[in-house]
Amino acid sequence: GQNTTVALSKNIFNPLEAYEIDFSGSNVGLKISEATATLGHRRVIIPSETTFGIHIVNSIVDMAFDGTTECELNWDFQGSSPILQSTSVGASPEMASHEEKEQVNLLIYSLRQGRFNLNVSSVGGLTITQAATTREDKEGLYDWKFFNAIVSPDDESAGHLFKVLHDERTMNKLLQVVRLVNKDLEKLARYLLKQVWRAKEIFDSEGVSDPGHAIPGHKMARLLSLFLCGDASQLHDILPIVVRVVKGEGLDVMKTKDLLRKNLSIYDEYASEIDRATRWAEVMLGSIEAPKPFVEKLFPLSLDPRFKDLFTDFPSAKELYHILLEKRHLPLEPAFSAMVSTLAPYMSFPEVEFILQSRPSKDWQPCDLRRLRYVYAVKKKVLEISESYGGLSFMPQSFFVSVFVGEATRASLRAWGRRHLRADTHLQSSPSWQTEKMSNESALHSLRKRRELSSNGSLHHLSTLQEEKELGDGDFLSPAGRIASMADIQNQTAGNGILRSKKSRARASVLSKQSQGVAQESFDVGDSLLGPEDVAILLQAGLTSSMRGSTVVQLNQRMLLDLMASQPRMFAVAVLCEIGSPGGQGNPRGLTSALMALLDLDQSSFTEFHRLDMQQLLESWLPGLKIPKREDYLAGGRWASRSYYDAMYNVAESILEEGKVYTAFKGYIQRVRHHDENDDVATAKEFELLALGSSSSQNDFSHLAKTIDFAKKAITAADEVGLRVLNRLQMTDKSSKDIEECESAVEAYNTAFTACRELLKLDKLAFHSEWFKSFYRRNYDALMVKSVYDNVIDDTDEVREWLWKLHKATSMHSNVSTSGRETNEDDDDDRWESYIDFKNPQNHCEQAILSAIISLLFYDEKEKAAIGNDPLVRLLISNPDGNYDFSIVTAMGVVTEGKKGLELESALERLKEKRNVHTIRADTGTARSLEFNAAQIMGAIDEVTQLNKPYGILGYSQGCPNVLMAESLLLSGSPAQQEKLSGQRSHLVCRQLLFSAANGSMHGPATEAKSHRLIVMCESFFKYQQGYCSRAFISAVLDTLTGLMDSAPFQKFVAGGGGTFLHKGSRAFWREAQHLSSVPTCVLRGVLEQHTTPESLEMISNLLTKAAGSNQHDSQVHVYEAVGRPIYTKNRNAKVLGNCEMGGAIQRTHHWSPLRDEVKFVTTQKDNEFGNFLCAKDRHVFPWVDVNARFGFIRYEIDDE
Repeated sequence: GQNTTVALSKNIFNPLEAYEIDFSGSNVGLKISEATATLGHRRVIIPSETTFGIHIVNSIVDMAFDGTTECELNWDFQGSSPILQSTSVGASPEMASHEEKEQVNLLIYSLRQGRFNLNVSSVGGLTITQAATTREDKEGLYDWKFFNAIVSPDDESAGHLFKVLHDERTMNKLLQVVRLVNKDLEKLARYLLKQVWRAKEIFDSEGVSDPGHAIPGHKMARLLSLFLCGDASQLHDILPIVVRVVKGEGLDVMKTKDLLRKNLSIYDEYASEIDRATRWAEVMLGSIEAPKPFVEKLFPLSLDPRFKDLFTDFPSAKELYHILLEKRHLPLEPAFSAMVSTLAPYMSFPEVEFILQSRPSKDWQPCDLRRLRYVYAVKKKVLEISESYGGLSFMPQSFFVSVFVGEATRASLRAWGRRHLRADTHLQSSPSWQTEKMSNESALHSLRKRRELSSNGSLHHLSTLQEEKELGDGDFLSPAGRIASMADIQNQTAGNGILRSKKSRARASVLSKQSQGVAQESFDVGDSLLGPEDVAILLQAGLTSSMRGSTVVQLNQRMLLDLMASQPRMFAVAVLCEIGSPGGQGNPRGLTSALMALLDLDQSSFTEFHRLDMQQLLESWLPGLKIPKREDYLAGGRWASRSYYDAMYNVAESILEEGKVYTAFKGYIQRVRHHDENDDVATAKEFELLALGSSSSQNDFSHLAKTIDFAKKAITAADEVGLRVLNRLQMTDKSSKDIEECESAVEAYNTAFTACRELLKLDKLAFHSEWFKSFYRRNYDALMVKSVYDNVIDDTDEVREWLWKLHKATSMHSNVSTSGRETNEDDDDDRWESYIDFKNPQNHCEQAILSAIISLLFYDEKEKAAIGNDPLVRLLISNPDGNYDFSIVTAMGVVTEGKKGLELESALERLKEKRNVHTIRADTGTARSLEFNAAQIMGAIDEVTQLNKPYGILGYSQGCPNVLMAESLLLSGSPAQQEKLSGQRSHLVCRQLLFSAANGSMHGPATEAKSHRLIVMCESFFKYQQGYCSRAFISAVLDTLTGLMDSAPFQKFVAGGGGTFLHKGSRAFWREAQHLSSVPTCVLRGVLEQHTTPESLEMISNLLTKAAGSNQHDSQVHVYEAVGRPIYTKNRNAKVLGNCEMGGAIQRTHHWSPLRDEVKFVTTQKDNEFGNFLCAKDRHVFPWVDVNARFGFIRYEIDDE
């Protein structure tokens, strides 16, 4: 085979990966004779003869600490406990008498001896498991599961900690310890803990074990009454408040405060705080005005005229792959080799991987190949860190990152040195250059020296500082420090802009555009080996670290800031865009939290002189923007009446707007644009045929024209036969299979199906024609009815009970006949019995059952009538028996367990049994960003390609934009990625979107507006409390809140995943998206009614109605948004998806229709009565698969014989 470079093993060009160290079998032990630790007026005494031990079970790591470690930790306090002593402030516990100090044992008996296994991942992640040498099966509250629940929580951790919380012995011990630390805090903790215990007693006495038991309004009111006053006397006062909230009308503040005043003894003492808390609850529980989406034309940023002229010196992704794959027998041009290695940090990991694999090593320049391999190693490591950082779970990560960041920074400097030596010969004699060449010079020192030459006027500023004695003999300002200390920022930024100098342009140009003699300004990519996305991830990992105050973390952050400062200004802007905002186009809320954390960066390990003024540093990168100071917005500040969070949010929005040029460049070099926005959209050849008319050129399409004409006539003929059969069915109770005329009609329709399949062989886009779409959709709806009918006859799952309960509930809640439609003497369905006992379908004729199913299943009256009078529906036409050559990739909703999920499990198992269709569940995450979930879906597609079968993608709710994003990324990616969509064997053939949230939901903007308002209200509350608390306490609270809002969960779930519900988030996705035009898209939409709404969805359903002004929704998305195309974005791709959308009738159901076992914990008695979660599951999958098999998009497996 062809010789290719596969960079999947150890990188011998990176010294940190060249050698490995084996620590396996090592032991470390510590025995303490006597030890104390004193802090102020408190002291901890360690028992004598205490022992600690570490046994390394398995550990092999390289010089970069890349590897895994398994070690066993053990401790033994010899039956005693460490003691916490406390005395009066200012006194010494050691000198105080016994009467003057208090003391308490820190540990209960169970924790005074133990052992567990501590596992450390290659990125510093911690997990705790049972010790390998445990002698007995030690189970209980304080086994290894307890420690793992604290350090690395998993699915079982919450339940374990809940048990600990209700262990009175443990909690009383904890309260004793807290009392010695702070008596007021102990008083508050004891009160809260008693309320938690009391709540549990109430739940137990009322038999509440699942949320579903407490969801009904009357039950919730009773529980609240018991909690407030100990009995049900307040039930009648509370119930109207609860009902008002459920209706989406918000909290009645006055009645709530009156209720609290009567039942809370502490109300008068804390009246102000309770009032604020009530106002917060009002915002959380009520509706709120949110901006409505609007229709606009949006083109990919890389094609935006404002930006694309900046990129003319660089090859686009499409040009790059073309050059790599053409003339593969010749080596690459040196200029192109250098360009690719220069752009590599800005590329995606799959792109760099493909580049290395596409050409043998000899085709590259040696220095460029080394750089590419190093960038590959960097991105691979950062990719691992991107999903593994923050909190106690990754406490040691900073030590791993320090080696990685230091080496990457040094490598960036070496790369800069080599390139600038060739281009700028005057640097050869520079002392700074000689310093940078020294292999033993520190990265920070090199960066400092380099910055002395990189900015206009900076040397003069340095000399001025030295003359004024502000710099000592050994003091140097780092690049970030130099920028932050400069008085004239505008002068500095003039030499550090986004546009390259003429010399830089001459060095970067690789294409023949140089010969045009046109001097164009160009985007400056700098020379860092870490791209903006890499730096952002590492910087964010430090900001969310549980060891933010450690010297190691602070040094890591400083090295990253200095690296940013040594690059063009736009590099820093790009990093800021990437922080908390995947792809540089995310939610400003995530960036706001990160900016607040960055401004409060801990620099305590640095001397006062070397600490950065983060405000000035950010302003140097963001000319024209004024960074707010927190002090100005606190009580007594110049802007105390305004919100600091609001001001920072506005800054974040401005950064994202300025960063669009980076987003455009990233799209330019990472995403292949197959078409320009002005290119014609490929569609059915029939339209071209019609445009030709009777011209001679039409002869070229003669066979196609005949095939189209034959297919249309076959459909018409089949409908004529079908309508005659329909009249025959009206006069008999026989099954369609027992009527001879029905066989003729079925045969006629099979002829029409065959004609359509033959047409698709000639023109794969023929389904874009309206007549084809109409026939396809009729079949989809017919198969939908047939799927439910088959479930009734075969008694599948609980479909009979569901329809029986739905029939009963419909009769109770609407002025319609028992079949679910208004009584009409001329109604053809009156010929069949009006009452259907679905529990005993054998007592009714086939067509009567079908009529009842149609009436109960579909929502729109016009669609019901059309479906009920369609022969395709009445004939119950089945596909031929046999296995389909097909697999499915599924991506489920916003709350999912990914691969472990159970959504539609029974339906997919039946499909496997009946048609041998394999299903691969994508391991998508709960409330994660589109980019993260798309990557998981692409991983599932990789599994499907191993099966070597065509496949379809099935998305549910938030899974719909996720699967569409995955398709777009593959289509825009490397040739290897594109092959996964359009390979000869394994390729995408169809889409199914269930209750699609791809166009966003009004829940998103409403929740976003609530979140913003609540944050501002909390900020106002703390300003009010500022006068009653110490400055240290206020600072601690602010630091805690900042840490929470910039924590890994907040960035991943709130800022990352939450942004996908926003119309702004979906707009950014649709702006850049590309999709295949040859793939039909089916949709399933629903509208809920009073009797089909689960009680757990009542409140959010009502809130959505008020936010959007329409009740035509399924509780999450509206019917006009749950379609297979963008409705608020107009561009070329919108037309492509519009051509592919095949539609589907609106059904009478709710958003959780595909779920069953997953929602048992919220299922109420009313839900069981109406069968709200007993929905037929097969209808979500079978009709989609069968209709595509009927028209030839899905083919049958061919028998070897």
